[in-house]
Amino acid sequence: MTRLTPQPEDRFSFGLWTVGWQARDPFGDATRGPLDPVEAVHRLAEAGAYGVTFHDDDLIPFESDEPARDKAIAAFRAALDQTGLIVPMATTNLFTHPVFKDGAFTANDRGIRRYALRKVMRNIDLAAELGARTYVFWGGREGCESDAAKDVRVALDRYKEAVDTLCAYVRDRGYDLRFALEPKPNEPRGDMFLPTVGHGLAFIERLEHPEMVGLNPEVGHEQMAGLNMVHAAAQALWAGKLFHIDLNGQHGPKYDQDLVFGHGDLKSAFFLVDLLEHGGYDGPRHFDYKPLRTEDASGVWASAAANMRTYLLLRERARAFRADPEVREAMTAAGVDDLAVPTLAPGESYADLAGDDFDLDAAAERGYGYERLDQLAVEHILGAR
Repeated sequence: MTRLTPQPEDRFSFGLWTVGWQARDPFGDATRGPLDPVEAVHRLAEAGAYGVTFHDDDLIPFESDEPARDKAIAAFRAALDQTGLIVPMATTNLFTHPVFKDGAFTANDRGIRRYALRKVMRNIDLAAELGARTYVFWGGREGCESDAAKDVRVALDRYKEAVDTLCAYVRDRGYDLRFALEPKPNEPRGDMFLPTVGHGLAFIERLEHPEMVGLNPEVGHEQMAGLNMVHAAAQALWAGKLFHIDLNGQHGPKYDQDLVFGHGDLKSAFFLVDLLEHGGYDGPRHFDYKPLRTEDASGVWASAAANMRTYLLLRERARAFRADPEVREAMTAAGVDDLAVPTLAPGESYADLAGDDFDLDAAAERGYGYERLDQLAVEHILGAR
């Protein structure tokens, strides 16, 4: 029987900024009031989540004095202790305050770059204290609208300098913490630096400690650029760099919608769950979504539950898909398993390619049966099998 009640072992996590989103957008004011982080922790625990994540400003109002900061942290820590929730990931808000309008790590103003590093280091200390294992960098303002405004090569130098500096900070303090870059092609900047998983992988190889830095791909960020999230996550896994993942929904290339997971491209969500469950990913299933602006408080928690329920449904459907004898037969006919066979046999070199007895015409005429395989997937998604 399908289990649809989330359990801690499912490793579902939410950001404070998700259930706590007040639903402001560029065209309208908030439709919901603020949510106390302590209440968020308790409600998420009741819903079956195992983890909660935060930006520094989600937990501690920007530029709070020390007593206010200490009070907020103490209340949050007490809520974690009472519920058993953990903090698997944390991050820094380097995009809301007007000081970051030209970026943080890549701002033209050197003083802003130095301030941004101090802000991150302070929250890294808190993240490590609370037991976080991953620290995410979403470069929300790292980019430009005019190509005259930035020498991109120099901007990438500054981006590298920032990440290298923060790696040194973590190493010097002995924190058990690794970093994850979160690619996004645009919004809020016209063009953002490190817009895709491929850009992120290339950037990481230039760092002083590439082993400390991976990726945090997001469904909406890939799909708003017309890219394939399953391929993005698979390449990150292949590179050993899928350190964290953000799950949500998106309806194709448009603004970043942050819908409930699966409430966009359902087939892609199915294959993403299949990849995560069968591809070796052992990290949190983190939901980075925004409850619709139309919802009241009860709708917020209904949407949080919907993320987890949809994932569990798709996980069960993916397992059934993998176990279906007809699917296995269709995969064999399509040669899916043959792709795992090395093109060169052990001991062969390019010189051995000349001896192949290959029937070009027969190979050209072969049908692969991908349509049948895809239909079987659709029928499993729909619960018809």
